[in-house]
Amino acid sequence: ATGFLLSGIFLRYPDATITAAFLSSALMFGAMSVYGYTTKSDLSKLGTILLMGLIGLLIAMVINLFLNSGPLGYVISFVGVALFTVLTAYDTQKLKMMALNGMGDITTDSGEKMAVYGALQLYLDLINMFLFLLQLFGGSRR
Repeated sequence: ATGFLLSGIFLRYPDATITAAFLSSALMFGAMSVYGYTTKSDLSKLGTILLMGLIGLLIAMVINLFLNSGPLGYVISFVGVALFTVLTAYDTQKLKMMALNGMGDITTDSGEKMAVYGALQLYLDLINMFLFLLQLFGGSRR
């Protein structure tokens, strides 16, 4: 289903724009995952801030549906990229901590559910980062 929905981007954006957005998001995702995995800083304190940022982003997107403001759309895209970039590091560190604390034991039902949940979180971070970058790179085709 996701592939079907995302296939519409090939109708709206040129191949070069899609490629640039995908490569940028893949590199940013990889770098932030490595950072989230290797950093000694505790990123868990960012959880509430990131949740509030997501809620604010959703509200801004709904407002922009009615205003259809180009500059607000760019601001939303920049904030979305920044938010999902930080969320990638946060989610990676959260998964690492779950695995180190024994909550990620794949041999149990709860371990399997946590692994799927963690993979889904990282997948959504990557997809959203890609979509916001695509809006920035292909802004002239709106």
